[in-house]
Amino acid sequence: MKKRTSNRLNLFVLLLFLIVIIIWKQGLIEKNISPIIQKILWVLIGIAIAISFIFVFGKIRNHRLLKSVTKSYRGTKSERDLVVKLLKHGISPENIFHDLYVEKQNGEFSQIDLVVLSSVGVIVFEVKDFSGWIYGNGNHSHWTKVLAYGKNKYRFYNPIMQNSKHIQVIRNQIKQLFSIPFYSIIVFYGDCVLKEVNFVPKETYLVKQKRLLEVIKIIEKENEPVFYKNKNEILLAMKKAVLNGENKRTQKQHIENINEMLGVDRIFD
Repeated sequence: MKKRTSNRLNLFVLLLFLIVIIIWKQGLIEKNISPIIQKILWVLIGIAIAISFIFVFGKIRNHRLLKSVTKSYRGTKSERDLVVKLLKHGISPENIFHDLYVEKQNGEFSQIDLVVLSSVGVIVFEVKDFSGWIYGNGNHSHWTKVLAYGKNKYRFYNPIMQNSKHIQVIRNQIKQLFSIPFYSIIVFYGDCVLKEVNFVPKETYLVKQKRLLEVIKIIEKENEPVFYKNKNEILLAMKKAVLNGENKRTQKQHIENINEMLGVDRIFD
């Protein structure tokens, strides 16, 4: 929705400039621009410039906010948009960790989109960019995405289970977090519709990006504050996981591990 609004704003400003230029040029050719028309044109130009300024200023502000947490090339555009949303909500940059590669006990890595250390516990985000209708059951290993009014169907791994594994990896890495509550949030970007999804576990939330802050507020309101015994240990472990993502070998190994698990190189279509 945000992307659509931005595109519409760009189109509106462009059309406004074109209309002004066409009218002005035609008037100069025919030499019959009245004072009233000239005033209207100047007003339109002023509006277009003001809108452009607001748009550019917003982009610059968002980029600065993003830089306080992550780099502009890390993760997906939707993940970076989520980072900015959380910062605007008032979450401190030092408590937001984006695009983590947490090492598992077998030496492989688990890639996690976003982790937040909140006052009520650890919030782990999984971000999905989907279109179409989504059907799923929290107890089933795979869900279904339906496109083209049912003509095309695609299966994908249950994001609830996927994020549950992420939480387990973090707990195994940082032992003191076994006594800290975790909250799993699967954020859906894009034009998808959660058509029929059920058996969602407690402390797990599925949400379209436009209602994300509503869910964050519910979690903050309905749960008691927690005490982190050694927050520095947690911060260092999270920062290390983020730095792992800068290593090209780690990224390559992670992709190879996923492909091996899925068996993509053993499929001949």
